[in-house]
Amino acid sequence: MLPPELARQIRLLEIRTDRAVDEITGGAYRSVFKGHGIEFDEVREYSQDDDVRTIDWNVSARMGSPFVKKFVEERELTVLLLVDVSASGAFGSAEKTKRRTAAELAALLAFSAGKNGDKVGLLMFSDRIELYVPPRSGRRHTLRLIREMLAFQPRSGGTDIDLALRESAQLMKKRGVIFLISDLIAPESFERSLRLLNHRHDVVAVELYDPVERHWPTGLAVEVEDAESGETVDFAGGKALPRLDSALTAAAERKRELCRRARVDLVEIESGTEVLKPLIAFFARRRRRRALE
Repeated sequence: MLPPELARQIRLLEIRTDRAVDEITGGAYRSVFKGHGIEFDEVREYSQDDDVRTIDWNVSARMGSPFVKKFVEERELTVLLLVDVSASGAFGSAEKTKRRTAAELAALLAFSAGKNGDKVGLLMFSDRIELYVPPRSGRRHTLRLIREMLAFQPRSGGTDIDLALRESAQLMKKRGVIFLISDLIAPESFERSLRLLNHRHDVVAVELYDPVERHWPTGLAVEVEDAESGETVDFAGGKALPRLDSALTAAAERKRELCRRARVDLVEIESGTEVLKPLIAFFARRRRRRALE
């Protein structure tokens, strides 16, 4: 039986995301993530509007007249939520930590996928694979994913995004949609693995960042400790603040450039804020891009 506080959190998340899910699933979700595969439906007689490349020559030979293969788009998608649970996610200068924001975002995506009848899986990682829940469909399964997101305690505080991406490539045999939910803070580059994974799947990177990771508040004492390594850096003195802001801006731009080179869509979400607005904006960009293809 679930602890009462955890059950309450899950229920609040479900209520909070219910209306948001309706906004996402009102045509946006399916139009953005369609066309990930086709399956054979039937054969029918050839008509002059058909592409000759679709002719089934074996059936045509047996029937004595040309027949074509008819395919339909696969209705069911497989969605994998790839969630960073390293120690840096516990940071939060606002109302919510990055990890709590990640849980809300994962809940929104899982309920959206579930409402469309898609299978959803969860892989949580630090510098190791912490937990993997294979993709399934159904409300009970979705609630299990949310429970894991809220209650799970990682064994390690480090980060290895490259490992998580390579593991995802092994687990996802069939083409699907992968959401990488992370602050994208990693000691080593993961660009190659991200590019390779996106070549086979539809990968969307969702960067969760705290406000002070983009701009340090003026007048606030500056002593920064890396949550994962424990290393402390002292930026004492007013002259250090511009250098710190410059470094934060450069770090954010490096992440954007990495995703651009890997041809991966990047959604940037500030922790402690409403996750729906940037997600809807992402869907709108995707729809416009598809319309031009």
